[in-house]
Amino acid sequence: MDRVATETTRTTETTKTAEDKRTGERTGAGTREVASERTGEHTAEPLTQYVQRVTRRVRAWDRRHPLPWDLHITGFWVTAALIDVLGGGWLTTTHNPDTPAWLLLTLSVGFSVPLLWRRTHPAAALLAVAPFAFVNAWTGTALQASLLQLVVIYHIALRLPLRNLLWVTALVLTPVVVSAARHGEGRWSQQIGSQLTSVVVVALIGITVRTRQNHTEALEDRARRLEVERDQQAQLATAAERARIAREMHDIIGHNLSVITGLADGGKYAAAKSPERAAQALDAIGTTSRQAMSELRRLLNVLRDDETSHHPAELTPQPTLTDLEQLINGVCAAGLPVHTTVEGRADLPAGRQLTVYRVIQEALTNTLKHAGPNTTAEITLAYGSKGAVTATITDTGTAGTGTPADGRGLPGMRERTALYGGTLEAGPRPHPEQGWRVHLHLPEETPQ
Repeated sequence: MDRVATETTRTTETTKTAEDKRTGERTGAGTREVASERTGEHTAEPLTQYVQRVTRRVRAWDRRHPLPWDLHITGFWVTAALIDVLGGGWLTTTHNPDTPAWLLLTLSVGFSVPLLWRRTHPAAALLAVAPFAFVNAWTGTALQASLLQLVVIYHIALRLPLRNLLWVTALVLTPVVVSAARHGEGRWSQQIGSQLTSVVVVALIGITVRTRQNHTEALEDRARRLEVERDQQAQLATAAERARIAREMHDIIGHNLSVITGLADGGKYAAAKSPERAAQALDAIGTTSRQAMSELRRLLNVLRDDETSHHPAELTPQPTLTDLEQLINGVCAAGLPVHTTVEGRADLPAGRQLTVYRVIQEALTNTLKHAGPNTTAEITLAYGSKGAVTATITDTGTAGTGTPADGRGLPGMRERTALYGGTLEAGPRPHPEQGWRVHLHLPEETPQ
């Protein structure tokens, strides 16, 4: 049972809270930084921001409706290819001006229509264009529509494994070699070099765009992971705070109510024969109740939002071993005689003092609640060097009745003990003795 954590515990928790806040700030800042880097809006001019917004909207629409955009692009290039043929522009590049019209139309459609599948199946689209490229080179037609292969190569470099560029380059250069061999205009190196340069440039553009997309996706994924991590840290902090609040409430309410119950029972029995003792019990009940209310008020003030709190939370030092006497006096006033034996000198850090205090408080509270009448308790404290300490709390109640019923006392004691690598044993005393025994051992402090 913990009241409001110890100076060390509060310091630790305050440090932890500050670290959590700093982590959250770093996380939030990282998310904002990634988002800003992703959008580019942190340094962009108004016109650039407008272009980026329009571009994002167009891309979003394209992702939702890819077919209309593909039909639009394909229709544009089919129209351009047909205009080149019908307008006579192909005559400026052809080696065979006598090419029949039906072949011209077939080659124009063959070069442009496969662009419809340039994004979904770019390799298949290039293979579909390849026969028309061979016919175009063999017949000497040399339509400019053959350059549309570069559009498909761009999408291959953008979407497929880069090893595909090897066979793609060979497939595109073969018609150039055929044309040079059959029609022989210009030097071979110039024709092949020009086509190879075009393929390399288009492939590099595709690789550059692909790299940028991968980088953007990595930034977006990092931003999402940072947001998830921030939410998880908030959830963990909330869960830890709930556990701390539960321990504090258990300490404040459990211990003080146990003392009040003992005092009330004693006062009831003393009321008929010794009114003075009854009045003392009532006075002690009032004192204990006011102390509990004060501690609860401090705890609730700490939990209040700073913006809604008109007065700062009142902070008081956490219990130490010097407060054991007051604790024992309160338990004795409630009707539980306690004998204390101390060996060595109490020279412990504040955190270890709080742990020992809380364990003793929990053990005595459980004795008050469960051990029954005519029970006595004994506390043995043995201090060692370098922060080592051993505490043994025993009572003479009925064996097994010291077990806490709410399930929070022993886990709370063990959690505190584990912070310092100690051990905690709790259970019935060995036969023939009766009662309950709690044994705490904190080892020497490990040098940092």
